[in-house]
This record gives sequence, structure tokens and C-alpha cells, in this order.
Amino acid sequence: MAWVFIEETNGQPAVVGLELLAKARSLGSPTVVYLGTGSDEVFSTLGDHGAGEVLHLVPQQASMGIAQAAAAIAQLVADRPVDLILFGQTYTDRDVAGRLSSRLDRPVISNAVDVAVDGESVTVTNEVFGGTQLVDTTFDAPAPHIVLVRPKSYAAEPVGGSAPTVTAVQLPDAGHAGDASVTGSFAEKAEGPQLGDAAVIVTGGRGLGAAEHYALIEAVASPLNAATGATRAIVDAGWVPYAKQVGQTGKTVKPDVYIAAGVSGAMQHLVGMKDSKIIIAINKDEEAPIFSVADLGVVGDVHHVLPRLIEALNARS
Repeated sequence: MAWVFIEETNGQPAVVGLELLAKARSLGSPTVVYLGTGSDEVFSTLGDHGAGEVLHLVPQQASMGIAQAAAAIAQLVADRPVDLILFGQTYTDRDVAGRLSSRLDRPVISNAVDVAVDGESVTVTNEVFGGTQLVDTTFDAPAPHIVLVRPKSYAAEPVGGSAPTVTAVQLPDAGHAGDASVTGSFAEKAEGPQLGDAAVIVTGGRGLGAAEHYALIEAVASPLNAATGATRAIVDAGWVPYAKQVGQTGKTVKPDVYIAAGVSGAMQHLVGMKDSKIIIAINKDEEAPIFSVADLGVVGDVHHVLPRLIEALNARS
């Protein structure tokens, strides 16, 4: 029996949760532990992605609900048999999983790219050395096995399932740990295609030279209807917001086409984009690590290559 923890995001199930349902339903009829307001539409979506049952954690107004969610799941585990609990590699999921691990005295394996179940044995696959090597780890501890899975490890695909059974679960008192509350929120204005959904992504790195040169990335992306991304180096430098960061500490993406301009290819960046279907790299350093994963490499200065590319793209549109 597999459970999937899913947080509500902007009134909808988090996409990574729907991705995990694709894996969980291959192991049987999965149960979703859903943290959020919920709605008939939300529960219908979960059923459409294979959920047979939803344990709805009803959040208290203004409460973050993280400590309470961990306490609630721990209580549920005591009453129901569960072998595997899947979480996404997100901020909320990691927080809940860590607290649950402490309450249940069970280990957590994080940053997984795959999970295999053979009877009572659960094996987790992780990537190391920038994704060049795979490591399999099998739990020795008793169930439930807690696993954090990287986004985009599975494809979220509806299967036309029927509406699940929904059981409301009140969040218990978590003591002082549950005192944190939400005093305000800010949603960054999103324009154009988003990194998680775009078929084409154009990413810039420190090779652009200066913040104002990021306009070249936007000019390439516009005629392609592409999302724009960035390396950690230029995010840390304040050139672009964190929402654009691709990599181990940013977003994991798998577009049809990924164009990396002025990106050297640091290991933490490669982890977040190496599984793109087609990778095009532009860098004046022919020894840059980005070329090791590129399907097409252009050795040249981005300030010479990108204007020519922009000119060609605009001529086609």
C-alpha cells in the first residue's frame, strides 16, 4: 500500500504530487494524503490520476499546518497499514517528511529519481556525480518507508479514474511546533511560459557578462514561445529572480528543447536539466562541461552567436 502526500498549490494539487501518483498507481490503488482546502474539482482530479482514497487534512485558518500534518499522518499510520509514503522534493514536503520521520523513528531517503518495490523490499534510486552515476539504496528499517522524489521523475498522466473516497482528517494539536502561522503571502507575477510547463527553455549563465545582457535570452525565447531560465550564479548575483533558477537548488526541467547560452555546466545545474530531450549549448570555452550533455554544441561567444540567432528567428516569424 502506497500513500502520496500532496500539498494544495493555488487551489490545485501540486504537480509533483500528480507525478508521484503515476508511480504509486503502478503499485496498486494509492491513497493521497492531501493538505489544503480541497474541492470537488480537486478530488476529481486526484481520482482521474489514479487515487482510490483521499485523506483530507483540513488546515486551520492562517496555520502553516506543517507540524500538524506530520502529527496527523503519524496517527493515521498507527491505525492503517502503509508500506510506502511518497513526498515530492519541495519545501513543504521535505518539512513534513522530516517531522514524520522523527515521530515514527523511520529513515528518509531523499532526492530519489525512482522507487522499486519487490514484495516487502523497497529500493530507491538516486543520481550522484551530476547524474553520471546511479546508486540503489534498500531500506533495512520496517515500514512505512519514507521517500522524497525529485520533480519530473515521472510524468503526470490522467488515467480516467473514478472519484475517490474522501475522508476529512482534522489536524491535531502539535504543541509549540505548530504555533507558526501565515501572516501574509506574495505571488510573484508570472509572464509567458513557465519553466515547469514549457516545451522550450532558453537559459543564460554568467557567460552573458552582465545583467543587462540577459535581454538576449529573452529575445531568443520570445519567437520560440519559450520559458527563460538561469543558472545559480546569475541568480545569486541578482541578475534575475530565483524563480528562473534551474538546477539542484532550483527547478528540475525536462523540456523538448533546452538552449543553454553562456552556461558552463556546473554539476548542480546539469542535475536540473540533463534529461531534456534535446540540449543545445553555446559557449566560447570548448572544454565547458555543458558540452558533455549537449546534443548540439556551438563553440562561440554568446554576444556574437545570439544576435545572429535572434535575427534568424525573427525572420521566420
